[in-house]
Amino acid sequence: MGATLESTFEKRLIEQLTRGISQWTYRPELKTEEDLWRNFRQKIEQNNVAVLDGHPLTEQEFRQIQNQLQFGTFYDAAKWLAGENGVAKVQVQREDATLGTVRLEVVRREDVAGGTSSYEVVNQIEMPKVFADYQNRRFDVSLLINGLPLIHIELKNADHSYMDAFRQIKKYLSDGMFNGIYSVVQMFVVSDPYHTRYIAPASGTKMNERFLTNWVDEHNQPVETLTDFTDQVLSIPQAHKMVTQYTVIDSIRKSLILLRPYQIHAIERVREATKHQVSGYVWHTTGSGKTLTAYKVARNLLQIPSIDKTIFIVDRVDLDQQTTSSFMAYAENDTIDIDETEHVRDLIKKLKSTDRTVIVTTIQKLNFVMRRFADKQGTRDYERLTKLKIAFVVDECHRAVTSRKQWEINGFFHHALWYGFTGTPIFEQNARKEEGNLPRTTAEQYGERLHEYTVKEAIHDGAVLGFQVEYINTIRDDQLTELIAKRTGESLADVAKMDPVEMEKNLLSSDYLNKNHMWKVIEGIVNHSQKKLGLYNGRGNSYTALLTTSSISQAQKYYELFKELRAGKAPFTMNKRTSELLPDFPKVAITYSVTENDLDSTLNQDAMRKSIRDYNEMFGTSYSLENINLYNANINDRLARKLARYLSREEQLDLVIVVDRLLTGFDAPCLSTLFIDRKPMQLQNIIQAFSRTNRIFDKNKQYGQIVVYQLPNTFAKAVEDALILYSNGGENEVLAPEWKVAHNRLKKAASSLKKFKIDPSGPPISELPDATLKQFAKAFQGFDKGLAAAQVYSEYDSDEIQDEIAIDSQDIEAYTSAYQNVIDELKRRRQTEGPEEDDLDIEYELETVRQDTINYEYIVNLIQAYVSDSRDDKPAVSQKRVEEISNYVDRLKNNNEKLGTLMESLWRKIQANPKEFQNQNVQTLLQTMKNETIEHLVKDVATTWGADPAEALFYAENFDPKKESNPGEESLKRHMDYEMYKEKTENPVKKISYWREFKDAYSNLIREEILPLNQD
Repeated sequence: MGATLESTFEKRLIEQLTRGISQWTYRPELKTEEDLWRNFRQKIEQNNVAVLDGHPLTEQEFRQIQNQLQFGTFYDAAKWLAGENGVAKVQVQREDATLGTVRLEVVRREDVAGGTSSYEVVNQIEMPKVFADYQNRRFDVSLLINGLPLIHIELKNADHSYMDAFRQIKKYLSDGMFNGIYSVVQMFVVSDPYHTRYIAPASGTKMNERFLTNWVDEHNQPVETLTDFTDQVLSIPQAHKMVTQYTVIDSIRKSLILLRPYQIHAIERVREATKHQVSGYVWHTTGSGKTLTAYKVARNLLQIPSIDKTIFIVDRVDLDQQTTSSFMAYAENDTIDIDETEHVRDLIKKLKSTDRTVIVTTIQKLNFVMRRFADKQGTRDYERLTKLKIAFVVDECHRAVTSRKQWEINGFFHHALWYGFTGTPIFEQNARKEEGNLPRTTAEQYGERLHEYTVKEAIHDGAVLGFQVEYINTIRDDQLTELIAKRTGESLADVAKMDPVEMEKNLLSSDYLNKNHMWKVIEGIVNHSQKKLGLYNGRGNSYTALLTTSSISQAQKYYELFKELRAGKAPFTMNKRTSELLPDFPKVAITYSVTENDLDSTLNQDAMRKSIRDYNEMFGTSYSLENINLYNANINDRLARKLARYLSREEQLDLVIVVDRLLTGFDAPCLSTLFIDRKPMQLQNIIQAFSRTNRIFDKNKQYGQIVVYQLPNTFAKAVEDALILYSNGGENEVLAPEWKVAHNRLKKAASSLKKFKIDPSGPPISELPDATLKQFAKAFQGFDKGLAAAQVYSEYDSDEIQDEIAIDSQDIEAYTSAYQNVIDELKRRRQTEGPEEDDLDIEYELETVRQDTINYEYIVNLIQAYVSDSRDDKPAVSQKRVEEISNYVDRLKNNNEKLGTLMESLWRKIQANPKEFQNQNVQTLLQTMKNETIEHLVKDVATTWGADPAEALFYAENFDPKKESNPGEESLKRHMDYEMYKEKTENPVKKISYWREFKDAYSNLIREEILPLNQD
């Protein structure tokens, strides 16, 4: 039934793609990879008739092409597809030497729905089995552009979620199925009849479900069904644009990025605006990828003939570094050069040049250009510059370019269009101070709002996380009342009746500058933020944080107190569990502008010198005050962890102390928490600062977390006002619930769970009805979610909560064990009885189960990073990382000897010759080694006992040590050959005990040798 429904679902998709005037053509006769290669060969010969000049490709020549199109990573495939000037080509050395070498066009990025582009649909492509005894796999639907499967779709019927399709793709990836012609895939689509998502391809370890994207229309309304998604995204020309024009290749992360729908809609709206020669701005909430959108806008503006130059403006040196770095990372494999202007003379040269490039520069450099030509009116260069038709693209436009500065620029460049990007526009409610007739709001300065995507919509779509805000008062209520009464002369009774915000108006900055307060803040960070900072995620997988203070002097005091903490001089004891999880926690650095306060500049410089020395000692670097810009850039990189080398715990920071640096324009998905010890900022600056924390990262990061330690009631009111202004009435959807709400939800979930008793003497799980098992599973999942949510709050105290809900750690362990057995039983029933529609997530991953053992995936990523970076690393850094990885491999070997031994073998080979593995996927290599080992073990036992190798392999793949009988057992038994076994064996067992002896021996082999290899 389920299979019929899935095939019907697939048939409807193909019919929709190919009906009417669609340019998609269904090719039902193409069913194997060989068929796809033959079809691709026909396409490339058709599109290169002139180049081939009557000499078709020979078999040997086509094998050259096949070899070029078998990519080690999807990132490599994307780089090739970007091509030269937008044309992806292959090179062929002709067998006939007189014909020389030719370059053949494969895909033209700009040939959308015309030219040399062809569009075909195939389904049920049989992919060759990885090993002889493994099963063949069938891919659901693939969309071919010029014969290449650039879009792949996996479907599930109503009995399964689209997440099952996603997990199936991850399994195919880990099995190395997306190789050969399928190594060029640029977009995955997963769907059930009611929900559809898309995602950029990556290796199995990096395919993060948090990046599955829901399409929305230009009004930000969700498009869920596959039918609607196909109309809006998979039709031509949109499908072609998705994989050629709406992709970005990030050379820093070595990854392919598919733009989200709101980014695409914004790009199209800007394009339309340029046609009418009007300026405008884009309001995309901070954290939703504005810089990436701005990059694509800047790049696409160069395709418009009416624009001579595109200038991307950034506003500060440190922001310049990060934004320019992002642009360079995106542009490295693009068809447009991005020119960074290091000197004013370079900027002038680029402005005068006829080259069509995007110029990245600062407002300060533009100032110098205008000053240099201020007295050169009438000259040829002056006329040439002032008449340029320039499109200015401005990131964080409300602060990067002031109204006055824009007025000055428009006075020099007479034909300027302006496209501003901001997550926090300036509205009438928070308008700038009046300055003559200059614009006071973003709309007045830039023009029409071209596209809008607020934090409310972004959270709903999963583009960013919501915020969890806590307000901690380090001054006790009775102390606060006495203090205010003393300052105001009011009675204690009258002060107690005061509005909390009015009461806090009587507090002074000095009330928060004492050591007692600051130690309470530090204790909160190190002893009550384990969940916030992801310490339970395992070594190397924790999160980073910022602590922002009111001044440089306060930041310096905090830095010194953290040093005292590390020296064991704090007035409190660091939580034992924290020390167990990360013995070197917290690793702290500080950054600020040494010229921020001229009166104290000498003191600040001396303090910074000491801080940089500490940093150098911690990480083996060699920065100084003279190259503080490099120090700051390194802090940015280390805090953001985008570079592969910072996957290593040895290279990671936990916390950076700042005043204003990094609170705007800084992108670090692994940054989870902002600790605030200062007065409320302006409304737009509150949203900017908060938004450092709410980037999507991994499944454990649920919120952007904010902890406020000053003026809690005043700050709460400011946050409320900011969210009302910037969420379009969705402030209640933006914030996580308060502690009391989460607390009550946990108590309710615990009450539901306690209705189920763990009774070892009761009936076995296999005898209980489905309804009972599902009710228990749902109750436990609800409790797990509630407990995980509560653990994030500073008010959470493990001992107190366990007493309150009457469920202690031993109870949780018992419930967890029972839950896992129940899930195993439900999965078994699904296999034998068929799936049943219900709302139980049978693939739910527990959030509160701590993983103290070394993480397999973490080691794989570390080795992959080592392979990728080995040619660039300094010897000292490289050796440090080698030692760390070797220690992890040893620990894995101690926990899982079989898997650890395989990894150790591969690791030794990589150390011996890292360049040999430069373009290879470590996870795939390990999976291949595991498959080969398992195949060898199975063949040996099959040969020894006279069993069929394929049947024995199927039995091993589906073996569950908790069950008496496993799938494939009867078939394996039927295919046993006792006579063959007897003939080969010196002392054979009797026929009557043959099956039992074999089953015992084989089951032990699977438990001891095979199952450990699959325990990742």
